[in-house]
Amino acid sequence: MQQRSRQPQLAEGTLPVFVFPTELAFYADEQASHKQVLTLYNPYEFALKFKVLCTAPNKYAVVDATGAVKPQCCVDIVIRHRDVRACHYGVIDKFRLQVSDQNQSKALGRKEVIATLLPSATLEPQLSQSQEEEEEEKRRMKERLAERVFFEQAAFQTESRTVSGGPSAFTVLVGVLCVAALMLPTLGEQGTSVPVYLHLSVNKKLAAAYVLGLLTMVFLQT
Repeated sequence: MQQRSRQPQLAEGTLPVFVFPTELAFYADEQASHKQVLTLYNPYEFALKFKVLCTAPNKYAVVDATGAVKPQCCVDIVIRHRDVRACHYGVIDKFRLQVSDQNQSKALGRKEVIATLLPSATLEPQLSQSQEEEEEEKRRMKERLAERVFFEQAAFQTESRTVSGGPSAFTVLVGVLCVAALMLPTLGEQGTSVPVYLHLSVNKKLAAAYVLGLLTMVFLQT
């Protein structure tokens, strides 16, 4: 069976990239916030490879800055702030996520995520609310991906059952002909109303019985 879907031909930079959150906030007084996680989603039916770039690479450590995402899956990218100093408070840095096809080098899509170091979380209550909204959106995206994978698998299984759900019409026709051949009189048999030219020899009936046995095995397997 042929591949059910193929990657469309896309121009460079035109593929939408789904990553959450779209903003990172690091707080100097919260050690736990110095490590953030970006989740990259691949809702497409072809694999993607990704690369993470940064405008201030000396300030951050990116775990697995390059990698691949399977179709309809997601990956987590860990980003650590390693230069927490007051001189960096309020400075906006940017991360760029580039995605491309496994067999191509050109970037099919890009997405930028801004990162900011703040002295304390209490100074940015609105940002905290924004993070909660993005976490909710992240959860919904994962649910949509899971549902899509489920329905894709269910559709594929239904199609497979339709393709291999029973014997072909030709196989059934050959089986019927073999049964009819076995029911015809044997050559030399008397007292039958069947024309003589339809009388079959013993060898022909044996051949019909052999073929019918093979077809019976095929029927049982399907």
